[in-house]
Amino acid sequence: MGVMMQAFYWNCPREENREMAWWKEVARRVPELKQAGFTSLWLPPASKAANIGGMSMGYDVYDYFDLGKYDQKGSIPTWYGTEEELRGVLRTLHDHGMKGYADIILNHNNGADEQEYNPIIGTMRWTRFRPASGRFPRDWTHFHPSPYEAADPSRFGDMPDLCHINPRVSAGILEYARWLVEDVGYDGFRYDFVKGFSGWIIRAIHDMEYKRGGEPVTIFGVGECWDDDFSIDRWLDSVNPWSPHQAGAFDFPLRYRLKDLCDSYGYSLRNLVAGGTLMEDRPFEAVTFVDNHDFRDEQPEIANDKMLAYAVILTHEGYPCVYWKDYYRYGLGLTGEASGIEALVRVHEGYAGGNTTTLHLDDTLYVMEREGFNRQPGLVFVLNNGREWQKKWVRTRWNETTLHPRAWRGKDSLGEPRQQTTGSEGWVEVEAPPRGYTVYVP
Repeated sequence: MGVMMQAFYWNCPREENREMAWWKEVARRVPELKQAGFTSLWLPPASKAANIGGMSMGYDVYDYFDLGKYDQKGSIPTWYGTEEELRGVLRTLHDHGMKGYADIILNHNNGADEQEYNPIIGTMRWTRFRPASGRFPRDWTHFHPSPYEAADPSRFGDMPDLCHINPRVSAGILEYARWLVEDVGYDGFRYDFVKGFSGWIIRAIHDMEYKRGGEPVTIFGVGECWDDDFSIDRWLDSVNPWSPHQAGAFDFPLRYRLKDLCDSYGYSLRNLVAGGTLMEDRPFEAVTFVDNHDFRDEQPEIANDKMLAYAVILTHEGYPCVYWKDYYRYGLGLTGEASGIEALVRVHEGYAGGNTTTLHLDDTLYVMEREGFNRQPGLVFVLNNGREWQKKWVRTRWNETTLHPRAWRGKDSLGEPRQQTTGSEGWVEVEAPPRGYTVYVP
């Protein structure tokens, strides 16, 4: 499926001195990301936000159809820039054979223009929206509780939640999705906080047929179902039956195991690859990741040896997503070096095809093989959670073939793994540095 990058992090315009200019920064980086092997970017919420207390990341959406074009909520551009600059990012992505995904917020709104009386609960609420775009205006009947539905699965703070059963709401959302794909140029969606609303509206988005420039567009979608594997399973089952465009989900269960691997010394590798993750149980719907913009404060980022986590997601099944902050701000991209994310992206794109077979597994050493598919011949991945170099004889699918170390990294070790040649029956001795990994390719 390729490799996605989350092309933002919390407060990135301020942190990188790119306020009102983030779209320009992303566009500038596209050629080098293409060269590194990335195939898509997940872009931040582009619609005009409420901007209460200052410029916003966009998760408090006010006007869906204002992408930085109208003078409202304190500025014409969003915190990321103007609509034309955003369209320029998407054109640049397409020129480089890449895709761009919109982060869309379908659960809640903020920044209403005035209060209205809600007769169902007998109180005044901020629910009257008169967006400058003139598209998708809303009143109290567009939100829970409404004449159509009293409540929804979950609230998001104090912001009013959209009532999708109201036909004017569902029509507005479907018009918005079609506009983003066919007019603006997006290739799919990241759905924010999907636990807050029923999955049928996403199924409706994916059931539509899209065209751009007269040609059909196949969209991709991924939901933020921040929960355990059982809840994610139920959500995927609710949105994907009979849909021509399947949705994926972020693999939160795997992410927490990756944090334990990196931040908890002595973590057993048997737990890492046990069932209960999308990567293991539903790999074709798994979007694997290491960190994202929501892991901060009470939900901290991974603090130690983060490259172990990237080595896992970029060698295993699923659709891996790399975090801009890790790649650029924390300097883990390491262009041209075997120990960085870029080397793992190249491994993923060039070799990581086919089913995964475990060749060895114990508490501190894990060896697996990707069997190869089409132009991706496969690989051998060695993960060492011990304090010393470890070696292991394993039987691979390759006979009398030289396996070259293409990506590796270890903690407090400058040594490099050696290339190895398999015997006539596929046996070979592989190795990995302490608290590190090696990826061998034929």
